Amino acid sequence: MITTLHIKNIGIIDDLNIELNSGFNVFTGETGAGKTLIIDAINIISGGRFSKDMIRKGEDYSFVELNLYLPENKNAIDGNVIVSREIHLNGRNSCKINGRLVTVAELKEFMNSVIDIHGQNDNQKILDPKAHIKYLDDFCGEELLNVYNEYKDLFYKYNSLQKELKENLGDEKEKKRKLDLLQYEFEEIQKADLKVGEEDTLNEKRNLYMNYEKISKSVSNTNACLDNSIENVNDAIKSMEKIEGLDKQYEEKLTELKNIYYELEELSRDMSGLDTEIYFDENSQNEVEERLDMIFNLKRKYGNSIEEILEYKDKIEGEINRINNLEEVNKKIREEIKLITNKMNQKAELMHDLRVKTSNILSEKINEELTDLEMPNAKFKIEINKNVEFNKRGLDEVEFFISTNLGEDSKELGKIASGGEMSRIMLAIKTVLANTDKTPILIFDEIDTGISGKAAKSVGKKLKLIGKNHQVVCITHQPSIAAKGDYNYFISKKANNDRTYTEIKKLEEDEIINEIARISNGDITDIARKHAIELRKSA
Repeated sequence: MITTLHIKNIGIIDDLNIELNSGFNVFTGETGAGKTLIIDAINIISGGRFSKDMIRKGEDYSFVELNLYLPENKNAIDGNVIVSREIHLNGRNSCKINGRLVTVAELKEFMNSVIDIHGQNDNQKILDPKAHIKYLDDFCGEELLNVYNEYKDLFYKYNSLQKELKENLGDEKEKKRKLDLLQYEFEEIQKADLKVGEEDTLNEKRNLYMNYEKISKSVSNTNACLDNSIENVNDAIKSMEKIEGLDKQYEEKLTELKNIYYELEELSRDMSGLDTEIYFDENSQNEVEERLDMIFNLKRKYGNSIEEILEYKDKIEGEINRINNLEEVNKKIREEIKLITNKMNQKAELMHDLRVKTSNILSEKINEELTDLEMPNAKFKIEINKNVEFNKRGLDEVEFFISTNLGEDSKELGKIASGGEMSRIMLAIKTVLANTDKTPILIFDEIDTGISGKAAKSVGKKLKLIGKNHQVVCITHQPSIAAKGDYNYFISKKANNDRTYTEIKKLEEDEIINEIARISNGDITDIARKHAIELRKSA
């Protein structure tokens, strides 16, 4: 539901904040006070068309913001979604959902599931034949929904297989080109005979070759130092041997010196071995460099590591085998498509039968509502035609038709000329679909156009009924409709400093009575107030 509507610089609206409630919200007021501008603002925030002429004179932009309470919506933060749209004279257009910039198309798509505006035909979802099948399916209920969910899974699989088959049966030259490329890539990787961990080993060798002179010099120096150390320790041993028998501590130190001597000898042999191992081979270095260059080039083309390159090789090997065995693959796909098609036909037939049966019930209920709305000669009907090709809801195309007068042919809803008739037809449909229509907010702009008396009372009754399951916002000039409001708002205009401003006020009960009396009689007389009280009681 809309909790707050903020409008700035649209027509005679300067800066207006409106707090709305659940249920049936009624707007009344003076002619030209800005009632329809409020609906225009809601249309703008819903992604509707905008004219620069709507920007308030002397201002360079218009701004509309809605705070929506949609606890089950994925965009909601703590149950709230804040939507805004700002339009400037220079054409700059800024749309946001919870502070995130979106395109007008994205805004319209989001709001299309939230608000349904009745009064401007191009914004009425129910006039779109593509939406009719969903309205009917929702009315069918769980029985059809269960079948539809099973069909939907089959349909997605069916499309996936058809796409795969189409790709497999593509241009032969393109297929040959792709196969040649894959085989070239496979052979290039295969020929390289890569090993996991090989690159690290090669880099280590490369590092040794690049530091050959430094290593050789250091090892030679180390060996020379060890030779001198061994000779010095040997001399120390000979000196200590002369006094080892004189005291135990000399004997222990001699043992330590001998141990050092043996360790130095062993270390000297190891270092001598390293010295003999140091051998610079330019050919070997070139081989290492070439191998690393080859690995680098393969990484640049096929992956960031040898592991990724080998994984890619396995992948293209599988693709090569698939292309080489396409006839067998396509045969299996065709068999699977055939099985799925049979299942889809069964589900589509079940849905068709349910739709036909339910469409008669829905048509009958809507015709009853039309009679109640003083349109006894109107006949609503639903046409269901089968297609040859599957669509996402089966094989059916569903469209709503209406004949408003005896002897006239049925026409599509969008071709009904009378605004008053259109409003009542929409209301009749919405009344019947109130429990299944998932759109939470319904806006009715002067739905009472061209009606009065008993029809107006019926309109008010049905709007209040719809308000039990939706938030309803309605502009009206009919006292019997205003009397049914759960919340009533009075819209007026005032002049100040040669400028006109729109104001809105939520009415208390006594003020509601006065407003109903004003609408009924033009003046608030005692008789008009008594009539207003009676209307309010009947609500």
